[in-house]
Amino acid sequence: MTDALSQLLATRDWLMADGATGTNLFNMGLIAGEAPELWNTDRPDAIRTLYKGAVDAGSDIFLTNTFGGNAARLKLHEAQSRVRELNRVSTELAREVADASGRRVVVAGSMGPTGEIMEPMGSLTYDSAVEIFHEQAEGLKEGGADVLWVETISAPDEFRAAAEACRLAGMPWCGTMSFDTAGRTMMGLTSSALVALVGKLDHPPLGFGANCGVGASDLMRTVLGFAAAGPELPIIAKGNAGIPKYHDGHIHYDGTPTLMARYATLARDAGAKIIGGCCGTMPEHLVAMRRALEETPPGPRPTLDEIAGALGGFSSASDGTGDSAPTRERARRRG
Repeated sequence: MTDALSQLLATRDWLMADGATGTNLFNMGLIAGEAPELWNTDRPDAIRTLYKGAVDAGSDIFLTNTFGGNAARLKLHEAQSRVRELNRVSTELAREVADASGRRVVVAGSMGPTGEIMEPMGSLTYDSAVEIFHEQAEGLKEGGADVLWVETISAPDEFRAAAEACRLAGMPWCGTMSFDTAGRTMMGLTSSALVALVGKLDHPPLGFGANCGVGASDLMRTVLGFAAAGPELPIIAKGNAGIPKYHDGHIHYDGTPTLMARYATLARDAGAKIIGGCCGTMPEHLVAMRRALEETPPGPRPTLDEIAGALGGFSSASDGTGDSAPTRERARRRG
């Protein structure tokens, strides 16, 4: 084990990841429809502030501002020729902040979905997806990323393509999918199916899990599904800070720091080893999460009723796995 994340995973019971990128940047003045990745060169001080907010709040891992930094997404902004530059610069800024922190902090190069539909439902071929992700991966590698972080994926073939791109770049990686459709990804993948998928990859991730989705309750139910399948790899949980609500022309998330602190300890007790936030998660949420993880003793694996009572009800009756769903009885037992 030579990479920074593997070293931390070997010595810690849990690691805290960061929170939202988009929500924080919108609060700094990002306009809807504007490519956040362009701020890497146009407003580098704002990106440093974004990164420093996560590090100062206690994050052990933070993601670069490159979620949409692939050619397919940047083409919408006529910036597809700048993939390597924008990814490299974003990671160089992250490296500055991490190296100045005085402790080991992992820089994770964010790689979001292409935004296109894979064959046969769409026109994106597997080889094209690999090429798109590989170009981005090389830019993140050049900038000094410790690990690549594939996130918010919904299609299994796109997940496989990203894994292959990470292999071609010679980089360790982590991967998360978004379970936002009645406990499944938009393309129908279940929690147990993701466990099976990562177990068969030629270049497996250092950790896998779920991010974004609906709310913290639904994500926690997915984490229980991962744990019930008995994976060998560390589980990642990055839930949204509550539910988005439209108010005065802006999207606000209703999750308080107190709620996110409870989510963090529930995620740990459910089996997650890397715990962070996604949309709506601000530095104040991260501070509360870090404090709760440090000060709250580990407890038994939470039941579905306990999760709903602490974080709010689920958005659907089932977690999407049918008979293999973790029942209340199963969820009470540690795997």
